[in-house]
Formats: sequence, structure tokens, C-alpha cells
Amino acid sequence: MKAFLILENGRIFEGTNIGSTREAISEIVFNTSMTGYLEVLTDPSYAGQAVVMTYPLIGNYGICFDDMESRIPWVDGYIVRELSRMPSNFRCESSIQAFLEKHDIPGIAGIDTRALTKLLRESGTMNGMITTNEHYNMEEVIPKLKAYRVGDVVGRTTIKEKKVLEGKGLHVALLDLGAKDNIARSLHERGCQVTVYPAGTPAEEVLAGAPDGIMLSNGPGDPKSCTGIIEELKKLYRSNVPMFAICLGHQLMALAAGADTHKLKYGHRGGNHPVKDLETGRVYISSQNHGYVVDTDKLDASIAVPAFINVNDGTNEGLKYTDKPIFTVQFHPEACPGPQDSAYLFDKFIAMMGGERACH
Repeated sequence: MKAFLILENGRIFEGTNIGSTREAISEIVFNTSMTGYLEVLTDPSYAGQAVVMTYPLIGNYGICFDDMESRIPWVDGYIVRELSRMPSNFRCESSIQAFLEKHDIPGIAGIDTRALTKLLRESGTMNGMITTNEHYNMEEVIPKLKAYRVGDVVGRTTIKEKKVLEGKGLHVALLDLGAKDNIARSLHERGCQVTVYPAGTPAEEVLAGAPDGIMLSNGPGDPKSCTGIIEELKKLYRSNVPMFAICLGHQLMALAAGADTHKLKYGHRGGNHPVKDLETGRVYISSQNHGYVVDTDKLDASIAVPAFINVNDGTNEGLKYTDKPIFTVQFHPEACPGPQDSAYLFDKFIAMMGGERACH
């Protein structure tokens, strides 16, 4: 069946339908990872977005449900050059096609993803529609695309009720802003008891649990839209409890401390982004999936200073707070799959809470 990707600038790509035949409007972004497509599909950070995979062949090792980063996939659409119809791997339990159909996610294959990615790099991220309707009316479609907003995706992806991962070590309160499962897993593997809270949990409730440390997770959407969460983070900031934040959590902590954020032209999404530790000069290869960044030009050095920068474009990749036991990063030290270069940051957090470096 034919499928079409219509962009808000009027550009149309024609390909073949994969997954659901449902029509979907979303923000179109690209990811440069060569592997880990299931982790991308199930990463809550992609809620409200359709993902273009730049690697030309996707699906060759199928779907293994143990590799999912959350309970369901969150992407609004999926765009590939070529979809493997016959996956081959001893862990394979399903195909991408069946996975997309099961979860009612529309997709398109057979388009020139290189041309699409170049367009997004040159013109910036834009909205688009995936449709199987061959009789679409551009005069009706374009206004809908321009009007689309991602909305409250944090509220959509966060857990609804508190849950606990039992452990015999330090107690960490994890605020789920749209968290990948591997964040809680990385803490639990280091012996921590992890209490996972919904994104809208009041600071007083989190602090009442007497955590040794507080973890802020990744998540989707524009950080400035999370006004209620930012107000609660201001209270957590004043508590002096050690804190570690990743991705959206990093951005929200910066906003709570008085800094600013802005949207990148096309974002950083993939498993090969170099970040430099400004203290040691060492460069780490990282996994990333964000469209917004902290604006360090408006950062008060008496509150926080840059700790990491992106080697490619010089944007901020982490902050060290000067007057609080807090450090935050834009990239993903829990990346799975992906480079494990920066997993040591979890050990740093353990030490900050007064624990010993984990052996695992």
C-alpha cells in the first residue's frame, strides 16, 4: 500500500506503508543510531514525534521484548529507507512490522531518508503527516501541520502511581518525567532502593520519603511547558539532598535554578555524539535524544558552571552546581544499547550520596 509523508513546507515523500494505516501528525526528527531501533521506539522522549532512522536497513535482528525501555512504544510514527521483512537473530520474538501494527503506529518505508535528513538539517525540525490517503488535500493538510503542538507529553508518559524497586543500599527517589527503564535499573544494579514517583508529585511527598538522593529522568517535550514541575524542583533544590539529572531532568533543573533553555535547529539524536568533560579534558562518546538545550550565556556562575560540552557544536551537555550537591547531564549515561563510556556517572552519584563505588 502506498504511504505519503507530507511536511509543513509542502514537500511530499512517497513510499510504502508499514505498521498501522492510521493517519498521524507529529514532529519529524531523525536518529543516526545504527542499532537499538527498539530502544528508540520505546523511549518516552520521542512521544509526539515521528522518527526517521538514517541507517538504511532497519529491523534485521527483529524485536526482543527484553530490550524495551518502557512498557509500550511512544513514537507517533516511524520512517525508514528499507525495512527488513525477515529478521534473523536467536533472540528475535517478533518483527518491526508486527510490532508497529500491534501498537497502532503508522510508518513509511522506501523513501529517500538521506534527502529527508538533509532537509531537516538545513531547514530545521518541522511537523509532518504520515498518511495512506492518496486523495489528500494540501490546502487542508498544511494548516493542520502548522497548527500541531506536541502538548503535555510528560503527563502522558510518566507512571500514574508510585512504585518501588527494593534494594539494601542507598534510597534514591526517581522522578519519572518520561523515564527510560534503564535509569532505575542502573541505580538498582548498584544496590540502591529506588522509589519511582510520577512527574507531578509534590516535593514535600518526595522529601517525606527521606531519600539519600534524588534522580531526575529524561523525558519528552519543551522543558518550559513543565511549569508546575519546575516549581516543585525549586523546593527540591533548596532541600540540599544530592541530585543527579539526565536530559529533560537536566533542563528542568537548570530552569528551576534560574537558567534558560532554547530549541535546537534539529536536535541531537543518535549513539555517536562526542561530549567533553571540561574538568579533565577527556572526550566520551554518548547516546542522545533531545531537541532543547540549556543556554549557558544566561547561566549564573555562582549557581552552576558548564561541566560538559558537545564537541560537534559546542552546546552545553552538563552542569556542575557550585553551591549544591547537584550535577546534571544532557546525554544518556544509562544508554542501552549504545556507548557505556559515561556509566561511571552513576557511581559518582552513589559517592555523592555517601556510598561506596559499586562493583558490578
